[in-house]
Amino acid sequence: MPQDPTERRVVVTGPPRRARRTARPHHPRTEIDELTTLGDTYVRSLMRTQLRTGLTVLAVLVLLVGPLPLAFAAAPGAPALTWAVLGFALYAPLVLLARWYVRRAERHERDFVRLVEDR
Repeated sequence: MPQDPTERRVVVTGPPRRARRTARPHHPRTEIDELTTLGDTYVRSLMRTQLRTGLTVLAVLVLLVGPLPLAFAAAPGAPALTWAVLGFALYAPLVLLARWYVRRAERHERDFVRLVEDR
């Protein structure tokens, strides 16, 4: 069968099939140090969890301290009650709330470090 002289053979080239790929191992620490999109995602994730914890503490604090002026206005003739609540009864919940916040924040940071160091 004779070939048409106008048809020309086309050579298709591409990357070699057995080319070695220099795959870098995925380390979150290098992603963060190089300021890549993935590293930024890691840092934003930590910041988001810390913000969520802080807003939770703020909401509990507002619910705890916010109604106090209304309670004091409802009992205007009891200054001893006002001083007892402000001077003594409020400190235990505030200390517990602060302790909870610190423990949560440290746990978030510990989880982040564990993620970054691949442990």
